[in-house]
Parts: sequence; structure tokens; C-alpha cells
Amino acid sequence: MADSVLGTVVGPDGQPRCPWGLSTPDYVAYHDVEWGRPVRGDREIFERLSLEAFQSGLSWLTILRKRENFRKAFAGFDLAAVAAFGGDDVARLLADAGIVRNRAKINAVITNARAALEVSEGLSDLVWGYADTQPGPPPKTLADLKSQTPASKELAKRLRGRGFVFTGPVTVYSTMQACGLVNDHLADCFARTV
Repeated sequence: MADSVLGTVVGPDGQPRCPWGLSTPDYVAYHDVEWGRPVRGDREIFERLSLEAFQSGLSWLTILRKRENFRKAFAGFDLAAVAAFGGDDVARLLADAGIVRNRAKINAVITNARAALEVSEGLSDLVWGYADTQPGPPPKTLADLKSQTPASKELAKRLRGRGFVFTGPVTVYSTMQACGLVNDHLADCFARTV
């Protein structure tokens, strides 16, 4: 059994999980069903990228618990709808206590929706072009995980070159993890092979 602090931890149901995946019921569901599973589609990738940008400097749990509010506030992360947001929408969002009210991050989502509409191959295809096709050995402990990789640095650079903002290599790598472009479930985690 791996170190109970850094390696997998057996949950009440007898399943070994990444340790962060057991801290709250919200995390258990997110870990078991979503995180690291392949996510495709421009809207879906745009949502994850936007939520990861909102998470910067905050707990992911805060964002996870507000996710439905974000979806309502940002028109289900429909690219065309968000790209059309103007000053009244920004004011509405800044007054919405159901989301994180940060002007720079709100403006970033709008800017990124406009930039995503200009990606001729589609945002999903662009992002999935950086998927880990030759993964190395699976991480055994949380200490083996990286906060960024050469691929996330390159994708972040490419996104910024296309007009995206709040898409640094750490935010991009978190998006890659969340969308299943890499599999960072620990080696002994049951979700690694699901």
C-alpha cells in the first residue's frame, strides 16, 4: 500500500483513490466520474478551460461547488453567446454572488470565447492535439505529479498566440488533466483503469 498521505488511500467503499478524491463528497464524485476522463467538444473544453482560469488562486472545491451557477451565468459556455457578451453582461456577472466575481477573469472568459470562435480547426481539436500519446509510468504518489509540462507550455503559448488570456501553462495543464489528455490518476487508483 502506498504512503497514506501521498499515495492512494482506500475509501469507505474499499476502492483505492487519489488522496484528494476522498476529502469531500463533491471531490469523490468528481474524482470517480469526471476527472481524467476524455472530454471533447468545443463547448466542453471551453467550459473546463474557463473554470480552471477562475480557479487560479482559489480552491478547486470552490469552483466545483459553483459550477452550475457558472454554467447559468455564462450561457452554458456556448461560445457564440459568451462572445457576444458586452458591458451589461459584465455588470450582471460582477453582481452574481453565485460565481467568483473577478472582473479580470470574467473578461478573460469573454475574450477566450471570441478567440475560440476564430480557431479554424475548433478548440477541441486544437487542445487534443497536445494529448499524451506516449505516457510514461503512472504517478505513484502526489509528489510524482507535475504542475506543468512541456506540452502544457507549448499549448499555453499557442493559445496565447491566438488571443487567449488566463491560459498559462499551469492552468492549461490542469485543463489537460481534467479533460483526460493526460492520465494523472495514481498508479494504484481504481479510476486509472476505468
